[in-house]
Amino acid sequence: MLPFRVLYFISDGVYYLLYYVFGYRKKTVAGNLKLVFPEKTDKELKTIEKRFYHHLVDVFIEMLKSFTVSKEAVYKRYTFTNVEIFDELFKDGKSIALVGPHYANWEWIMSLDSFVKYNGVAAYTKINNPYFNNKMLKSRSKFGTNMIQTSRIIAEMQKNKKENVPTIYGLLSDQSPHISKAFYWSKFLGVKVPIHTGAEMLAKRFDMNVVYIATKKIKRGHYETTFSLITDNATSIPDYQITDIFLEKVEAQIRKEPAYYFWTHRRFKHKDKAPN
Repeated sequence: MLPFRVLYFISDGVYYLLYYVFGYRKKTVAGNLKLVFPEKTDKELKTIEKRFYHHLVDVFIEMLKSFTVSKEAVYKRYTFTNVEIFDELFKDGKSIALVGPHYANWEWIMSLDSFVKYNGVAAYTKINNPYFNNKMLKSRSKFGTNMIQTSRIIAEMQKNKKENVPTIYGLLSDQSPHISKAFYWSKFLGVKVPIHTGAEMLAKRFDMNVVYIATKKIKRGHYETTFSLITDNATSIPDYQITDIFLEKVEAQIRKEPAYYFWTHRRFKHKDKAPN
């Protein structure tokens, strides 16, 4: 319930504890940065590391604030440069696979539903704690987004396709897949790792347009998102090419502003397990 300026003051204190006292996943973050940016000096890597932890705590605070924040407050802090792209794409009657990474603030993308007239669906993984799961669902759906558990997303797509309901599906696709389900390996940030291909598979199966979410941090608590078309003919694109284009776009964002990527994730844990 506190105003943002107070929450960010608290965030500064939490950052100090998280980074200097508890050292939350510092080894993982430092290892990831060293692996991805071997050309940078230790001083440069340390600067990125500290900026990342500041941003990480800010995003967590913003996620909590989402439980009570007004729509109007989010509209001022999370803006879109070209929402008209969706009106143009929906003229062909196809649904849209909206793909993006865990970069900057990925929570407030839900506000997009206030600016488009089409059905919005976001896949989510259920949280074990019922209280926080319900709070998360409520905060993410306040703008009109339909939250669908990941295990049910294909059934939802089948239903909407059958009933001819044009839908925007939000899919974050930069995580590391379980190695037993790794069908495709490629270089990401210069490291060969298993790659999630679920978004591409769904786009091809349901003949969806594929649009990339590029969010940049303008200043503390303020973000700007621009959308770019990856393809409007997914079924004609060779396998894995959509995924490769997606990865290129993610990598370009990270290399430009590395502090805003989710470095605590063990994205490169399978780097030495690629099949020959």
